[in-house]
Amino acid sequence: MRTTPLPGIGVQYDLATREHRHLSVVAHRDGTRTVNVYRADDPDACAQSLHLTGAETASVIDALMPAHHSPNVLHTTDLGLVAERIELSAHSYWNGRVLGETRMRTETGASIVAVLRRADAIPSPAPDFRLAGGDTVIVIGTREGVETAAAILGQE
Repeated sequence: MRTTPLPGIGVQYDLATREHRHLSVVAHRDGTRTVNVYRADDPDACAQSLHLTGAETASVIDALMPAHHSPNVLHTTDLGLVAERIELSAHSYWNGRVLGETRMRTETGASIVAVLRRADAIPSPAPDFRLAGGDTVIVIGTREGVETAAAILGQE
C-alpha cells in the first residue's frame, strides 16, 4: 500500500493486488471516499470510479471486515462464539421487566454480558437489572443461541 497526501483534498491510498490489479481509494477531507479500479491491461488507466458518502463507506467497511467493524456482530472466534448487539424497541415485551425474567442463559445458552443505555454501559448486569426500550443488549453465545436470544428479546 502506498499513501500519497493530496493537499486540499485528502489522502490517496494505492494498492496493487495479488492479481496485479491497481486499486486506489481517495479519502476526502469531508469524509467521502472515491474508489478507483484501474484497467488490467493498463494499470494507469482508470476503468471505474465510485464516489461514496461517509455512511456508504462505513457499510463497505462492515462488508469487508464484519467481525471487526459491523454494528451488529462484534466478534467471532474459532470457538464458534459470536457477540451481537440487540436493540430493544420501545414496544418490547421486556420494556420495564427485569433481566432474570428473560431466562436467557437457560433458554438459549447465550449470556447477556452488557447493556448499553444512552451514553452509559452497564457491564455484567445482575438478574434484577430492569430493561428499558431503547437499550442495546450485548449477547454472547453460539450463533444459534444468539439468534434465539434475538427472537426472545424482539418480542413485543
